[in-house]
Amino acid sequence: MRPLKWPSPGARRTIVPDAPGTVLILANPTSGGYNPDLLQKVRVHLEDLGCHTEIRLTSRAGEIGEVCADPTLPARTIVIAGGDGSVNEALTGFQHHPEPPQLAVIPFGTANVLALELGLPRNARAIAEMIRSEKRKPLHFGLANGRPFVLMASTGFDAEVVHAVPLALKRRLGKLAYVLTALRIGLKRKGTALAITLDGIRIAGKFAVASNARHYGGPFVICPGGATDPGLHMLVLEKDDPWSSFRYGVALMMGRIHKARGAIVKPFSTATISAAENVAAQVDGDPFGATPLEISQAEKTVPILVP
Repeated sequence: MRPLKWPSPGARRTIVPDAPGTVLILANPTSGGYNPDLLQKVRVHLEDLGCHTEIRLTSRAGEIGEVCADPTLPARTIVIAGGDGSVNEALTGFQHHPEPPQLAVIPFGTANVLALELGLPRNARAIAEMIRSEKRKPLHFGLANGRPFVLMASTGFDAEVVHAVPLALKRRLGKLAYVLTALRIGLKRKGTALAITLDGIRIAGKFAVASNARHYGGPFVICPGGATDPGLHMLVLEKDDPWSSFRYGVALMMGRIHKARGAIVKPFSTATISAAENVAAQVDGDPFGATPLEISQAEKTVPILVP
């Protein structure tokens, strides 16, 4: 393998803006699952395939969004080496870009539901070949109070867990940190009634998740369609007490959440979620304030590279 010189955070190389195959890889070196060896191998394979390639390591929160919002950025393809939260940050930046470049993902991070959704490769050579082949699909996404989400926006127990999980524990234990946090708060919490309105029809529940993807929390399917198909779905659970949560969890693992008693899965165009008191919300696995939420599908899409 040829020796590679890693750029310092924020460093730039001069790249011809319209050169075919110009690729910028953005990676957060402090995120869970960060793998510099894989990045090196992907870069070597891309350059062997004729792509001008730069790796930029971020040094602070929000930097991915700022880079992706820059209309003068000389990159044909932006590759996010990270988890679902990093992809969300890129989409947030693209909201302010007049013509977003095509997007690709190298699956890192605590959660990689989008990678599962799209069937993305994890082998360095296969990743490079996917990027170079430039097979694209339109990546649809939703908006929650104007904030993009590519997977889901939710309120209720799961959002409370996302808000409560310590960052250090998340980096050390990954998904297990969410399980431990859920067990810690699950038995003593009291759920709040939600008022969910789907295209003018009101539904009551204790948990609501607006989904742009088929998968939730990993390989579990909660609705039809997917991130490269238009349309949003809302999952509403009537109860969130420990026994009901266990019952719904079993139904989710069996792929039968849509048939569980007290569960509703419906397509929608616009939705609102409100409550008598503030209820925690989350977007793509990151904290997102609290209710009320206004949810709809974004009018535009972003081209994403797929196998």
